[in-house]
Parts: sequence; C-alpha cells; structure tokens
Amino acid sequence: MAESEVDTPSTPIEYESKYFEYHGVRLPPFCRGKMDEIDNFSLRSSDIWIVTYPKSGTSLLQEVVYLVSQGADPDEIGLMNIDEQLPVLEYPQPGLEIIQELTSPRLIKSHLPYRFLPTAMHNGEGKVIYMARNPKDLVVSYYQFHRSLRTMSYRGTFQEFCRRFMNDKLGYGSWFEHVQEFWEHRMDSNVLFLKYEDMYKDLGTLVEQLARFLGISCHKAQLESMVESCNQLIEQCCNSEALSICRGRVGLWKDIFTVSMNEKFDAVYRQKMAKSDLTFDFTL
Repeated sequence: MAESEVDTPSTPIEYESKYFEYHGVRLPPFCRGKMDEIDNFSLRSSDIWIVTYPKSGTSLLQEVVYLVSQGADPDEIGLMNIDEQLPVLEYPQPGLEIIQELTSPRLIKSHLPYRFLPTAMHNGEGKVIYMARNPKDLVVSYYQFHRSLRTMSYRGTFQEFCRRFMNDKLGYGSWFEHVQEFWEHRMDSNVLFLKYEDMYKDLGTLVEQLARFLGISCHKAQLESMVESCNQLIEQCCNSEALSICRGRVGLWKDIFTVSMNEKFDAVYRQKMAKSDLTFDFTL
C-alpha cells in the first residue's frame, strides 16, 4: 500500500489509529465491534435523524433542524451546547445504550453510509434528513479541519489530501458512494434529501420543505419568522468562524484549487457520478 494511508488520521479520534474496514468501507476505529448493534438499533416513529458525509454542513443543519422542530430561539441555540442534544450514533460517547433510552422525540446524527444505518430505517421508521454538499467545498473544509486541530497534526499538502479524497481513502468511505446511495432513496417517505448550498441560495424553500417533512404546520407569517431565525443562525455560524478561511462558506474551493487540480477533480467526478442524475451548483 502506498505511503502510510491506512495510518493517516481522518478525524481526531482516529489519530494514530488504523481505519476499521467494514465490507470494504473505511470507518473510524470506534465503530469496530458495534456494527451489528447499529444494524439492530430500534427506531421510533418520532425519531429525527440527521445524516451527512463529514464536513457537509452538519453543525449548521443541526441548528436549523433544532430550531424548526423545537421552535427554539436562535439566540438560545447560540448559548447552548447543541451537540449534547444531538448525539452521534456511532461515536463512543454517549454510546448506543444511552441513545437508545433517550426520551422522545430523539434527535440523532450519523455519518455512516445508508447501507450501514439501522435496518428499521431502511424499513421506513423515523424521519431522516440527509444533507449533501458540493464536493469541492467539502474537501477544502475537511482539509482545513484536519489542519486546525492539534490532535490531528495533519502535515500533508492539500493536493495530497484531495487525492486521498478522490481515491476514497478517508474515513466513512467514498463521498461519491455516500451521496449517491442516499440520492437513490430520496423518494422514500421517511427521507428528505437537501443540499447545503440551498441554505444560502434558497433558504425559504429549504425551511418550508423541512417544516413540511417534520409535520410542522405554520402560516405564512410563522414561516417567514422561522426563515429569518434560520438566516440569523447561518450568519452567526460564519461570523464566529475563527479560522482565516470560513469552512462553511460556499465557493470556498475557488480560492484553493489550481487549474490542474480542478481538471483532475472534474475528471474523477464525471467518472464516479456518471450513472447519477444528482448535480451540484459549482458556480456559487
């Protein structure tokens, strides 16, 4: 195997650990020994799940979902540790047993591919909100994330990191397979497929879709207020970004990709997405 790709970290918890390979997909090592338990995880009809490939706008989406589903105030959300309200299914903490016993309605997150999520979800249980982000912005955000944490100590170049992304060498497997799997299930009654860019391009429609999917009825004035609150959350997210590059910005890739890198990426993208009608707006 070239270089030390298996030993190169993909998330903080994976640091100095080898990937756990499950049915040909690279997963974080903390997933080892719990995939059968995840498969058999019991769902409730009131469950709200947020599923994304890493760095697809998960943090912002969870705040928007929390605001819409709970009727929360954006300032209140800004003061709370919302991660504690939305545990990640496969993470070591708080653990599957505790998540299983949470009071309804449960809000749960995961980065796992569709095929590895609980069987009950495949059978229509719970409500699943999936968000996809254009892969060029995503890979830049993922790289900056690796570089920003001391525990990560990623020393490779962006070109090297991007090559790993294109060759499916990062944790949680291939982005191309991840998004296409969910896209194929976008018409399932318990799945809502969203695009990150629409939070900036057409927030009103996205919030309306979200409210309808969650069964929240509201008149025009309430919807407008909800959209304004969500817009406030988006502004807070970008304004609070401590890095010189805001990882949540749309069009991030244009400042970093060289012409040569972009051509190579486009070629891989065309090849791996050839059989799908899923598209992304790279012009924003």
